[in-house]
Amino acid sequence: MKLIVLFALFGSIAAHLRDHANKIYIGSALAPSHFTDAQYSTIAAEEFNSLTPENEMKWANVEPSKGKYNYGPAEKLVEFAQQYDMIVRGHTLIWHQEVPDWVSVLSGDDLHEVMIDHITTLVTHFKGSIYAWDVVNEIFNEDGSYRSSLWYNNFQTSFIADAFQAAAAADPSAKLYINDYNVEYTNAKSNALYNLVKELKSQGVPIHGVGFQTHLAVGQIPSDFATNLARFTALGVDVAITELDIKQNGQSQDAQAAAYSEVIKDCLSVNGCVGVTIWGFTDKYSWISSDTACPWDSNYQAKPAVAAIEAALQLM
Repeated sequence: MKLIVLFALFGSIAAHLRDHANKIYIGSALAPSHFTDAQYSTIAAEEFNSLTPENEMKWANVEPSKGKYNYGPAEKLVEFAQQYDMIVRGHTLIWHQEVPDWVSVLSGDDLHEVMIDHITTLVTHFKGSIYAWDVVNEIFNEDGSYRSSLWYNNFQTSFIADAFQAAAAADPSAKLYINDYNVEYTNAKSNALYNLVKELKSQGVPIHGVGFQTHLAVGQIPSDFATNLARFTALGVDVAITELDIKQNGQSQDAQAAAYSEVIKDCLSVNGCVGVTIWGFTDKYSWISSDTACPWDSNYQAKPAVAAIEAALQLM
């Protein structure tokens, strides 16, 4: 035992982010199409204890035509998670984007029936394998009003509770989240989200968590992020950082590392912030092409952000 400790102290035994994720999980969005890239698979397995499918569970991909489910890519991710002792966050059941054409032409009772059937079928298929689902995704405008969408335009706000009820009935053990972006600050949008969660809780709707996407840039980390997270947990729900990336924004990698560290510390400081998911860990496959936002570069070299995240995870 003493020999192992000595090796660790002198860096002879590599530590990974997941080795220090004791209070919260540390995850990444992953795509199975990249698993043939050995470095991608190795880093994902070694560094993270949670994963989120990038696109494989979104409606247009998993049920492109009525009743015809393409579970294969999502199942590869679940199998990967089980092989490497990772939890899975299901993403996402109801969203205004990636709605297949056959659904977008429906309305009224027909649309409602299809929505409930899709949620029930998908959640039941993965029952017991999914730690948490993003049930409803991105429903607010920046001013706090509800987004015009297929769902809102047909059902106003009633689809929200209905979606959560259907997901809970299909898998009572899964944590159920509402997820949105630009709600890290205390602003009109986050206030609207707060009021909705409060209302849903008062109605007995089975909502268990709020996902803060946290797509940020160096110099734009909210000073009140931890306070904002804490007001949601006071409602009796968990919070999670679900899609973290931080653009360098013309600044140094060290500045980016400090920003990543700040976000991790904010989560750790809030009782009820359960985990952090980075939205793709390498710039090689990042959805952000205009900047470098991930902790690993496009050659899989760890940036200072990796060490900063590791250090932050060890603080509490």
